[in-house]
Amino acid sequence: MAAMRQAGEESAHILIVDDDDRIRSLLKRYLAENGYRASAAANAEEARELLASMAFDLLIIDVMMPGLSGFELTEKVRAASNVPILLLTARGLPEDRIEGLERGADDYLSKPFEPRELLLRAANLLRRAGPTHPTRRTITFGECAFSPARGELRRGGEIVKLTSGELALLRALAQKPGEAISRAALAEQTSAAMERSVDVQVTRLRKKIEKDPRAPIYLQTVRGVGYALMPD
Repeated sequence: MAAMRQAGEESAHILIVDDDDRIRSLLKRYLAENGYRASAAANAEEARELLASMAFDLLIIDVMMPGLSGFELTEKVRAASNVPILLLTARGLPEDRIEGLERGADDYLSKPFEPRELLLRAANLLRRAGPTHPTRRTITFGECAFSPARGELRRGGEIVKLTSGELALLRALAQKPGEAISRAALAEQTSAAMERSVDVQVTRLRKKIEKDPRAPIYLQTVRGVGYALMPD
């Protein structure tokens, strides 16, 4: 039975991060059967690559994974994004739930779980995120309009070609329009090798969105912090 969803939730894009092939496959199919778009990653590294190239409305993350744990991935995502996060774990101890919430998770579900309960919790998180979630709207600045969900930038109505690095940077900045985001946080979210790589991407992106890249209006430098995207 499909869960009852609020308007706009049917198109929500959910990322499942779990190293268990069976659970990952089952969840992806179950979410798709209930009207959601679903993508999957087997570990934190794959998840971060997907996050750098696509926008998601909800993350479902397993805690116990090789490499970066679900706790660590949650903390890194939360440093630069407000996307809702639901943690899954085979450990149901109170201290584990507390650590997950402290790292930035919004909800917590112990394994084994009923798929119906996961669906309801996902719907609740999406509803709380509301229709103004950054991935659901188009951000305009000057002649430009950017849709994080589609990964599409238009200038004067014409599509502007972006590299994967430029798209990841613009999406990261669009998550918090008008707010300064540190170079370190942008490097983490865009998988840039170092903070200087962020500076290079900013320079290139300014050439595509600013009338005068040397005197930027929309992609501004915030001294001592990093960068901010200033919408209309």
